[in-house]
Amino acid sequence: MIHKLFDITGKKAVVTGGTRGLGFSMAEGLMEAGCEVVIIGSSDKVVDVVKGFKDKGFKCGGIKGDLGNRKDAVSSFEEAVKFLGNDIDILVSAAGIQRRHPFEEFPISEFDEVLAVHLNAVFIQTQLASCIMLKKGYGKIINVASMLSFFGGQTVAAYAAAKGAIAQMTKAMSNDLFAKGINVNAIAPGYMATEMNSALLANKERLAQISVRIPAGRWGNGNDMKGATLFLSSPASDYLGGVILPVDGGYLVK
Repeated sequence: MIHKLFDITGKKAVVTGGTRGLGFSMAEGLMEAGCEVVIIGSSDKVVDVVKGFKDKGFKCGGIKGDLGNRKDAVSSFEEAVKFLGNDIDILVSAAGIQRRHPFEEFPISEFDEVLAVHLNAVFIQTQLASCIMLKKGYGKIINVASMLSFFGGQTVAAYAAAKGAIAQMTKAMSNDLFAKGINVNAIAPGYMATEMNSALLANKERLAQISVRIPAGRWGNGNDMKGATLFLSSPASDYLGGVILPVDGGYLVK
C-alpha cells in the first residue's frame, strides 16, 4: 500500500524552466515516476531537450515562451495544457534568471525583469492552473523558493525580493486553495552547482564561505531535487500546505 502514496503514474504536469538546471531534473524526475510532462522553456533548446526525453521513452512535450512577458506567460501555459488534453494535475514553476549588481547600481529594468519571471509569471500560471484544478477538486502546485527566501544574499536584490515573495505567496495561495483540494507548497533549494550559480562557483572566497557551512559536505545538484518533487506531487503530501521545504544539505540549520 505504501507505494501508492508516491504513485503519480499517468498524471499530467507542466514544468517551467525544464530545459536546464534544477527544472530539467525536476521534469525528468516526474517523467521517471510515470508522469506526462510539458516543458516550457525560453529558447529553441526546448526542442532538443524534449527530443532527448522522448528518446528515453518518456511522454514529453515542449513549448517555447518568454515568461518575462505576461502575454507569453498566459499563451505558453494555455498551449501546454492543450497539449495535455486540456488538463493539468501538477504545476512546477522552476523557471529562473539571475542578475547581479551592487545594490546602489542595480538597474531598475533588470529588477523588473527578474520579478517578471520569478514572481509575476508564477502568479499568472498558478492562477490559470488552479482554475482547471478547482473543477476536479485536485491539484499539486510546486513553487521554487530559495535560500534567499530566508536571508538576503549579496548583489542579488531582485532575486532575493522575488524569492521572499514566492515564500509568502505560496502560503497565501495555500490558504485559499487547500480546502478546495489543491496543495500549494514550495521547495527551497540550497546552494546548487548549476549554471545560475556560476558566478558563486567561480568566486573562491564566496565558494569557501558557503561550502564550509554545508553539513552534507557538498553543493547540491539536480538529482537532489527529485525526491522532494515526487513527494510534493504525490498523495503522500495531501496534508501539506504552504510548506517551504529546504533541500539544502543542512545549510540552514548550521
